[in-house]
Amino acid sequence: MPGAPAEPAQRTIRLPEELARALEERMRGSSFDSVDSLVTFILGRLLEQPGGGTFSADDERLLRERLRSLGYID
Repeated sequence: MPGAPAEPAQRTIRLPEELARALEERMRGSSFDSVDSLVTFILGRLLEQPGGGTFSADDERLLRERLRSLGYID
């Protein structure tokens, strides 16, 4: 449709089923209509915080350990 704003480019991410279910439970009774919209909101808020785009060495180590335990990295 001419003049309609273009949709922003999107990417697909994969979440463990357990986490997706927990997010679905958390969003019940809220204004969020999907896990996608809730995750987008949460990540946007996280990045708005001071230092929100940076990880400390300790944060990165913990993240790597968690990803390894979930089987996402070796």
